[in-house]
Order: sequence, then structure tokens, then C-alpha cells
Amino acid sequence: MRREPDRERIRRRNRKRKLRHLRARLAQTKDPTTRKRLIEKIRRISPYAPVPER
Repeated sequence: MRREPDRERIRRRNRKRKLRHLRARLAQTKDPTTRKRLIEKIRRISPYAPVPER
């Protein structure tokens, strides 16, 4: 059975991994609609995280 600190650590780790993945995809794409969609996903996961412009 998982303890609360373990669950919190796993949740934080997964969120950071997902953010890194989305930022990598954002850096590769040039299409404005896809960029907008990816930025919305990043904002949903972490509202205060900085989003690279280019």
C-alpha cells in the first residue's frame, strides 16, 4: 500500500515528465494551431509554469 508522501512524489514526477514532453513537442512544431493547443495543455497542467515563446 502506498503512503501519502509516496503518492505525492509520484504525482509530481509524472507532472514534470509530462511538462517536459509537451515543451519538447512545442519546440518542434511550427503550426500555430498545434502550438496553441499544446500551450493550453501546458497551462492546464501547470498554470504558473513558464511557456517558451519560440
